Amino acid sequence: MTEHLDVVIVGAGLSGVGAAATLLRRVPDRTLAVLESRDVIGGTWDLFRYPGVRSDSDMYTLGYASRPWGGEKAIADGEDIRDYVQATAEETGVRDHVRTRQRVVAASWHSDRALWELTVLHRDPAATGEWRDGEAGSTSTVTCSFLFACTGYYRYDEGYSPDIPGIAAFDGPVIHPQHWPADLDPAGKRFVVIGSGATAVTLVPALAKRGAHAVMLQRSPSYVAAVPSRDRLALRLKGKVPPALAYRAVRVKHILGAVILYQYARRRPVAMKAVLRKAAMAKLPASFDVDTHFAPRYDPWDQRLCAVPGGDLFRAITAGDADVVTDRIESVDAQGVRLASGGRLDADVLVTATGLNVLVLGGMRLDVDGRTIDPGATIAYKGMMLTGVPNLAYTIGYTNASWTLRADLVASSVADLLQRMDRRRTRVVVPQPPLDGRAAAPVIDLAAGYIRRGMHLLPRQGHRSPYRVHQNYLRDLLLFRFDPRRRSLRFEPAGPRP
Repeated sequence: MTEHLDVVIVGAGLSGVGAAATLLRRVPDRTLAVLESRDVIGGTWDLFRYPGVRSDSDMYTLGYASRPWGGEKAIADGEDIRDYVQATAEETGVRDHVRTRQRVVAASWHSDRALWELTVLHRDPAATGEWRDGEAGSTSTVTCSFLFACTGYYRYDEGYSPDIPGIAAFDGPVIHPQHWPADLDPAGKRFVVIGSGATAVTLVPALAKRGAHAVMLQRSPSYVAAVPSRDRLALRLKGKVPPALAYRAVRVKHILGAVILYQYARRRPVAMKAVLRKAAMAKLPASFDVDTHFAPRYDPWDQRLCAVPGGDLFRAITAGDADVVTDRIESVDAQGVRLASGGRLDADVLVTATGLNVLVLGGMRLDVDGRTIDPGATIAYKGMMLTGVPNLAYTIGYTNASWTLRADLVASSVADLLQRMDRRRTRVVVPQPPLDGRAAAPVIDLAAGYIRRGMHLLPRQGHRSPYRVHQNYLRDLLLFRFDPRRRSLRFEPAGPRP
């Protein structure tokens, strides 16, 4: 017999564990399973193992609202975050609901039965590494009344690797950070890290700490800002006020600070550029060309700001253990990289920190009563549901603040919605398209390369609430509690329960 569940959550990473914990607390009468394609809980924070991997948001907001972050670092190492997510799963009972090595490859909605029918691929026990498309395995069918996708928005099995002329001729290892080899010792080696985003600015100082010399080779610069690795307010409050109160105070400080910083940057980009430039100059040698290497052509927050705790990247450059080169690659040869300017960079290891490949809803195929759903052709409701698609929610966090701030809001909103459906005695809810039917940018509205490449795959946002994604936590606190257009959700009666 086909197993039926009230709710299926897809993905057991930061979002999935938080969503499951919220639903177990808020709607404990629901039957629930979390289907995870990988071997373990942790998602991104288990996948990425490159040197120095860390959060690019403070842990007082990247941590769950309902389970305070207990570590001392405001910007935490990836291993500590993975442990935190896994410990949360254990302490909240989520671990008992997680089923690993199970990948949802298709989801079909049946209106006559008011349920989703999921095709689940079970991985062969002997298989190792990341699960690749087309991999064989046994299948089963699971049905559920509500489907909640907490899959993130990128492919786990494959990072983005652009076509770099001559790279096949290179004698040494060519590594994408998404697949870092556990046995690689950086000491004494020359690394060229191709890229300028959050991964590159993290890797370069971490490699320098491990005895390597690392060069960050970028085609164009990113905004980089030094941030404290520990929070002063948290240190002052420790032991003086109850831990829960201290956590709340520090969390509020970081939320308000992020909102103010973002709004200032968007409204006064020239002034913000000057602030960032001055801060970088203060931490780098007087001879360093800040305007070439750390002054992008775009405005702050057109792409995500790269945070470096304690200014570690700047310190590595100042110490001579790392460098930044802004140039284009002419070609790669056996010993390194030839630059368009005529120079070259010798290397023992090349690292292609060139970004991600976008993947929506974990790549599952979606249809409603046999009609194929293309998420990129839908308009998002509150950035968490697809218009015209019943009983389905998904999580995509903020691009200008902590991912978890929005993930927590979405999880609570799903719990509210399930309770609202109970009060109305209905089993089907369908977000309706905006009255004007117009769509604007994708729900992730960044100028980053991986978003531009995957823009056609992402749901669109409308021009007005509740179809507009504001990237503003304070506005979302109101939006997720009060629907400005009550008719944007349609509740439908349904037949007997499955």
